[in-house]
Amino acid sequence: MTESPLATKCVVIGAGQAGLSVAYYLQKLGLEAGEEFVLLDRGPGTGGAWQHRWGSMRLGSAHRVNDLPGMDELGLSFGTADRDVPAKQVVADYYRQYEEHYNLQVVRPATVTKVTDTGGPLLLDISTEAGIIDLLGSTIVNATGTWGSPFVPWYPGLRDFAGRHLHTAQYERAADFADQDVVVVGGGTSAIGFLLELDGVARSLTWSTRRDPEFIDGPSLNLEDAVKAVGMQDDASRAGRALPSIVSGTGVPRTRRIQSGLERGVLASRGVIERIEPDGVRFESGEFAPAQAIIWATGFRPELRHLAPLRLREPEGGVIVSSHHSERDGRIFFAGYGPSASTIGANRAGRNIARQVVATLSRLGR
Repeated sequence: MTESPLATKCVVIGAGQAGLSVAYYLQKLGLEAGEEFVLLDRGPGTGGAWQHRWGSMRLGSAHRVNDLPGMDELGLSFGTADRDVPAKQVVADYYRQYEEHYNLQVVRPATVTKVTDTGGPLLLDISTEAGIIDLLGSTIVNATGTWGSPFVPWYPGLRDFAGRHLHTAQYERAADFADQDVVVVGGGTSAIGFLLELDGVARSLTWSTRRDPEFIDGPSLNLEDAVKAVGMQDDASRAGRALPSIVSGTGVPRTRRIQSGLERGVLASRGVIERIEPDGVRFESGEFAPAQAIIWATGFRPELRHLAPLRLREPEGGVIVSSHHSERDGRIFFAGYGPSASTIGANRAGRNIARQVVATLSRLGR
């Protein structure tokens, strides 16, 4: 006789900021963690994607983390966190305290490899240290983020490069590039951070962007820019298009450190790459930059491979998400996707998603 799979009312996939926020509100609405909802996380420890970021990153205006709902009850706030400590350590420690305080019973490491529709509940295949576990969920909140799906654009000659290709997700320390010619590709805060770190370490630095970054006055984003960025994400998710980057809608705050980099000429883009050659890159202008390493700070894509059997993707490359749920399947919710893809909107979405999950469970008679 085959043993029946475990079952729960809601499965939250991912224990980063978005997943923890949803779990907090599910608990506030009366669902019991570990029984009526299960929170899964593939990471070995707390902190979401932050636990994998490079050690030199510090919390600040460019890399900001909003407080989780209810974090003030612990006497914690990222706004007053020590900026001399690596951000990955701060976030991991605060999230650990948060999970313990609210007894969220996160199951980790647990990777959801596939979700299928049984005609009733949704069936999740989960890879754990103990083997594969099957879990039935009446609803699913997908909060997997993007860190596990790095994006590298294609250029002619990409595979002919004799040096080292490295994505943001693989970057560890500037010292790894001492006395090397380095090309950094990408127009976001990570690319800028790499350039500032590598200045004086690498033998030469070259920056490539598709468009000139917009440096905005002031040390942080203003409300108008934040609202614009969220609106662009919302429009794309409602239409099922691939999601734009947050930076494309907000610009980059002109902090003192960034202003110094601009004045020194470190943050001067050479423009668009035409092709990659074995020993460097050739730009559309005809200029050539030698390189032993190319750092691709070209962003990430939403991690949705495990949802492929449900056929939620649109021809335009995205998933149609309206009011945080899939238009193709109302049992599946998305946290940290579209307008809630950054700290700008994740916590606000947590409350709304939790309410919708409870309402959906009521309609399903669960």
